[in-house]
Amino acid sequence: MNAIRTLKLLGAAFVVVASVNAWAQGSESAAASAPTHGASKSEVRKANRALSKKVAQALSKGGVDTTGINVLAKGGAITLAGGVNDPAQIDKATSIAQGVAGVTSVKNALTVREGGQ
Repeated sequence: MNAIRTLKLLGAAFVVVASVNAWAQGSESAAASAPTHGASKSEVRKANRALSKKVAQALSKGGVDTTGINVLAKGGAITLAGGVNDPAQIDKATSIAQGVAGVTSVKNALTVREGGQ
């Protein structure tokens, strides 16, 4: 009886150790992929806000109505979300955002708003 109990306990301990090791490896690779390069969280947030503002200004100067558009930045990756009145502005917004310095990729989640919304 004691031998079975001991084997179960050792097996459970092995599963816990293996899980902790796998979790630690996953978090290290995720941390390594974040392009912070030693910057603090507040510096990264500040840089993301500045890039978002820069892209929004470029869209506005480029003739895109930014009233219903949210520009989100995360480490150079831009997400455009919201709605536009003219379908042509969706592609125009993507090309303008890609031309802004510091932008590495653009995900366009813009939709066409139905009449007057």
